[in-house]
Amino acid sequence: MKKISRREFLKNTGVAAGAAVGGGLLLSGCTSLGKGQASAFGAQTDPTKIPGKWDFEADVVIIGSGAVGLPAALRAVDAGASVIVVDTNYDVGGHAITSGGNCPLGGGTSYQIKYGIQDDPDTYFKDLTDWSVTEVSGLAEYRYNDRGVQRALADNSAPTFEYLLANGAAFADRAPDNSGAHATGISARREHHTLWTEGQSLESPAGAGGTSLIRPLEVTARNKGVQFLLNYHMDVIFRESLTGGRVLGIQAHYTPTILPGESAPLQSFRTNGNIDFAQEQVTVGARKAVIIATGGNTGNVEFRRIFDPRLTEEYALAADEYSPQDASGEIAAMTIGASLWGTANQTMDRNGSLRKRSIIGTRTNYIGWTPASPIFPKIKYTGLNVRNWQDAIIVNQAGNRFYSETEDGYPNGTAEGFYNQFGGYVHGDWRNPTKINYSPKNYIDAALAINEGSAAPDFASGPQWAIFDSEAALRERWTELIEQSETADPNLFFKADTLAELADKISACTYQYYRMPGSVLQATVDRYNAFVAGGRDEDFDKPTPRYRIEKPPFYAAWATFAVHDTYAGLRINMKCQVQDIKGQVIPGLYCGGESAGGCSQHGLARCLTQGYIAGYEAAVTG
Repeated sequence: MKKISRREFLKNTGVAAGAAVGGGLLLSGCTSLGKGQASAFGAQTDPTKIPGKWDFEADVVIIGSGAVGLPAALRAVDAGASVIVVDTNYDVGGHAITSGGNCPLGGGTSYQIKYGIQDDPDTYFKDLTDWSVTEVSGLAEYRYNDRGVQRALADNSAPTFEYLLANGAAFADRAPDNSGAHATGISARREHHTLWTEGQSLESPAGAGGTSLIRPLEVTARNKGVQFLLNYHMDVIFRESLTGGRVLGIQAHYTPTILPGESAPLQSFRTNGNIDFAQEQVTVGARKAVIIATGGNTGNVEFRRIFDPRLTEEYALAADEYSPQDASGEIAAMTIGASLWGTANQTMDRNGSLRKRSIIGTRTNYIGWTPASPIFPKIKYTGLNVRNWQDAIIVNQAGNRFYSETEDGYPNGTAEGFYNQFGGYVHGDWRNPTKINYSPKNYIDAALAINEGSAAPDFASGPQWAIFDSEAALRERWTELIEQSETADPNLFFKADTLAELADKISACTYQYYRMPGSVLQATVDRYNAFVAGGRDEDFDKPTPRYRIEKPPFYAAWATFAVHDTYAGLRINMKCQVQDIKGQVIPGLYCGGESAGGCSQHGLARCLTQGYIAGYEAAVTG
């Protein structure tokens, strides 16, 4: 197939103009997105119609360049395999580069040893399978984990940490803790922290600690000969037959990130090792194996509703502006026989799966993007960071309050803290569940509850809105950001001189399923103002309400919680080989991280460790 330049391809096909009008990524046809978002790119190819000739070929093909993809690429190339990494984004890193870079890797790492923390793989395994650990919500932390998958994590966690260090990952040289770890065991302190960067930039698009993890691994991978095919979304995994035979490669389509007003696609921070290719469609053959590292399913509305029917389209994936986790890996693998696994971990209110954050006026409710970020022109707004929830109330799509605004929602702390507070943790002891102070955090469940605004067929609860007045804006020092928000997105921020007019504007939001009555919003604010006057929230026990909402203009900002982690995915074994419904290995297919099932752990550790495992096994076992 003849190669052409990206600029020539865009000019000849008109992709640039179409993408510029859309203002962002052209996304996959297998993604189930929200109202007004990208439609299908095109029909998928039969996964058994093997191309007569591959456009590119390598020993190992990895789909995704985040916390699974980069360690897998490094391990595979170190084992002597040639590697091509395919990613739908313009740059590498996935959700990992937007994360805080906190890595709960245990079992006896060099940092644990240095700082006198006792740990070993057996202790770690016992922790990750302890039936008795219960969160304050009553959810069992580890009870539904796949034992084999956890054993592999426990055995490979410390070697993964040493491997990351050897390949440049920038961890802070200090004692590990459990400050932000969830479902990673409480017998030892295991969370290692990367160095944080100074703000957002081309190198660090989200300005988070994940940059110090991802960029060094990327540099090492490129220097070792790993090739990157960016701006291509995987749609098909080819297999000899739907019920048998080896996996042979993938098909992907071109997904340039084109910013508003631009004609050329956004380019990656580094280019050495990038494959310069710009056809509408590409095939990549895998002589040994394909590794699925696509990051989970929480960005795919209908797929995630398999596990929680409440999560309709108004609930956005955290940080999907950079990395849409659209279940494409799971769907392509299931098409050729792979089985889902570990669904119990995602069918309940798992810590980390749903998040209420302090950032309002931004759809994904996770990162405050700044003009320094390369993708800010696509997003166009930073959002408002709420310093004090006494300055606002939150209402549902019908205009009613439903819970105390001061409630953070999930996650609700670490199990270690609860057990230390309420009697101490004893591994596997039947008394453990009785030691916690049962105090469920119901903010998100209340937000998801059916209300008078829901209707058939999905009875969606709709978005939530932060309501505040001009005095609150002054107290929060939001003046400049409000000016930015007013022109950024007509769905996310509204201003009006009266509450009735504000309700009308909210009702025009694309994601509203119900017309908010102005009289209801007015009554809600009046009742809250009465609570302020009386010093007590009689409805939801918000601690001593302080400020009336009464001075126009009035504002409404998107305050809908975001969907975060994936906790169910493809069935894998201890080598990260994908299995079918009969438990048989699909030859040549591997998976790790949030696209794999069997884990309750939040965050980077399972992704990094399974990338470490899968890369080696794919190169050696094939």
